[in-house]
Amino acid sequence: MQVLVTGGAGYVGSHCAKALAAAGHVPVVYDNLATGNRWAVRYGPFEHGDITDLTRLTAVMDKHRIEAVMHFAALSDVGASTSDPLAYYAVNVVGTHRLLVAMRARGITRIVFSSTCAIYGMAGRSSALGEDTPALPISPYGQSKNTAERMIADSAVWGLGGVALRYFNAAGADEDGEIGEAHEPETHLIPLVLHAAAGLRPDIKIFGRDYPTRDGTCVRDYIHVADLAAAHVQALQRVEPGQFAAYNLGTGSGSSVLEVIDAVRRICGRPVVAIEAARRPGDPPELVADPARAHAALGFTASLTLDDMIESAWRFLVNHGNMDPRRA
Repeated sequence: MQVLVTGGAGYVGSHCAKALAAAGHVPVVYDNLATGNRWAVRYGPFEHGDITDLTRLTAVMDKHRIEAVMHFAALSDVGASTSDPLAYYAVNVVGTHRLLVAMRARGITRIVFSSTCAIYGMAGRSSALGEDTPALPISPYGQSKNTAERMIADSAVWGLGGVALRYFNAAGADEDGEIGEAHEPETHLIPLVLHAAAGLRPDIKIFGRDYPTRDGTCVRDYIHVADLAAAHVQALQRVEPGQFAAYNLGTGSGSSVLEVIDAVRRICGRPVVAIEAARRPGDPPELVADPARAHAALGFTASLTLDDMIESAWRFLVNHGNMDPRRA
C-alpha cells in the first residue's frame, strides 16, 4: 500500500517508515521538520507539510494515491504541554481533525494512530495497566491524545477503521544503525543517561527517591522502538473499516530509574553521576503495560530487552557524531 506517514521524520515515525518499506509498502513521509530530522527520511518519498494544512494534506494524498495512514505528527513533551496547552491542542487535536477530514474526502478508511499511556494519568499502580483502565489524563498532552483517539473512534460512523497504539516508553535505536533517537532538547531518560555516560552532560537527575516502588524511584515499561515499528505494521494489516480498537504496547515489566542508570554503567563501562532532585508534579510512581490484548489481537510480543535498547542507542550515539568515537 501507499501509506501516508505523518510525522515520519521523527523518532518513532522514521522507524515505522523503515518497517513499512521492509514489509513491501511505500511510506510517504509527511512532516514539517519542526522536530523531525530530514536525514531520517530514507525509505520512501518525502513531502514537506504541516498537519494542520488541509489543502496540502489533500494534495499529497492525491499525488501519491494514499491508501492508508500512520499518524505520528504531534507535539509530545508532557512538561511543555502544561505551560503552552493551546499549542498542543492546535497540533494534536486540530491537526488530527484536519487529517480525518482529508481522509474522509479521499475515501481513505485505514488509520493507525500513535497514542500514549499518558491518557491513563495517575492510574499507575503495582498491577499492569490494561486498555479498560479509565482514561483520566492529567496533562494537556495526554488529554490531546485522548481527544484524538475519540475523534478517530467516532469517525467509524463514516466507515473509518482505526487502531490506536498506546505506547509506554519507547527507547533504543535501529539495529542497522541507520536511524535513532535525536531530540533537541532531549527529555527521555535513557538517552539522557547515555549522554551523561558519554560526557555530553555532567550528570543525570533522579526526580524523587521516595516513591512506593522497590527502590524508591519511578518505574516505567520500556519498549524497543523496533518492536513498536513491528506492532504498527501488524496493526495496519488488521485495521477493519468502521471499527476502532486500542492496544497497549509495552513489555509487561518495568525498570526503575536506578535500574536504568545501573544498566547504562554496566553496558557502557562508564561512570554516570546521579543527583537526587525533588519529585516532578504529575509523575506516577509506576506505569507498566498489560500487553495481553495486543498479543491476542495483533500477534504482537515485544522481543527486545532493556539491554538491547541501551546497547543499540549507545551504538547510535557513538556512530553518529554526538560524541568523539575515540572516547567510546
